[in-house]
Amino acid sequence: MTRSTRILAALLAGALAATPILAQQQQRAGRLSEDCREELIALCYEIDETDRALFRACLRERRAEIPEKCRAELRARIEARGRANPLETRPEGLRPAAKVTRSVLYGDDPRQQIDVYEPEGAVDPLPLVLFIHGGGWRAGNHKAVQVKPPHLNAQGYYFASTGYRLVPNVSVEQQAEDIGAALRALRGQAGAIGFDPDAIVLMGHSAGAHLAALVATDPRYAGEAFDAVRGVVLLDGAGYDVKAQMAGAAPELWQVYFNAFTADEAVQEALSPITHVGGKDAPHWLALHVEGREASQVQSEMLAERLRAAGVRAEAVAIEGTDHGRMNRELGTEAGEAQTRAVDAFLARVLG
Repeated sequence: MTRSTRILAALLAGALAATPILAQQQQRAGRLSEDCREELIALCYEIDETDRALFRACLRERRAEIPEKCRAELRARIEARGRANPLETRPEGLRPAAKVTRSVLYGDDPRQQIDVYEPEGAVDPLPLVLFIHGGGWRAGNHKAVQVKPPHLNAQGYYFASTGYRLVPNVSVEQQAEDIGAALRALRGQAGAIGFDPDAIVLMGHSAGAHLAALVATDPRYAGEAFDAVRGVVLLDGAGYDVKAQMAGAAPELWQVYFNAFTADEAVQEALSPITHVGGKDAPHWLALHVEGREASQVQSEMLAERLRAAGVRAEAVAIEGTDHGRMNRELGTEAGEAQTRAVDAFLARVLG
């Protein structure tokens, strides 16, 4: 068993292993599969490995992003112990998302799918925000949109959330190709959907921020759809210079990057958005980062500075009173007022 799986086993076991009897019950209930353990670690890799309560809270709040097979394993273990399922507790203060009005398929894989949320009563073509989920490049789900659809619909935008294939089944380069294909597929159906095909903003969180930045600095991924990208919103990403990030990463975080980018520095550089800045870049950028989170602050400021030097309008903004997960989850809520205000102002300027 790897160190990561030992850590996760301890986090999930918690008080259940407090007595010999409960420990025996745990053993009878069986262990989570290695794949499931790795999915959970990748999903909450930013959490301090010693904070069991915070790790469980992260799993609760991101339960929609846990693959169904893994959720089934968790439910089976919990039911075998006769305990309430902590993943079923709905986080306070979050409204349900608007309903999906249309799904767009852009490939044969089940993850190559886009959900579209249409503003109520939309008549004239409106701009579209395309969201790219996070999850360490190997986890996550495009269904986990929290309250972004109703909030952005109310601001006068179509909202779409795209899935993409995951590591290790594909490479990060193929993931970027998926995002580019999703863009092209959306534009191809813009008339039927009703949005303006030339007014799109990419928005990504964590690994999704990296993919958004990569697609918005390297036109080969989006092809003819590249010019439709008016702007980019990055939510607490830290992988804009992969080589630099891996050089200073703690072991657990380094492993996440290694799984996605390998130890080949040429691959790391080729898949770093910062490598491609200065060519043909999207014209407007907003890189939000958690105040005090050094990795995302350094990388966000570096990317924004490099973009400005290339003649692009870019800003890195610190958000106080939040963390890596809440930066994304609370966008569009009162609890996430700071990031919501920053994003709303950016979109109004770029798409208004």
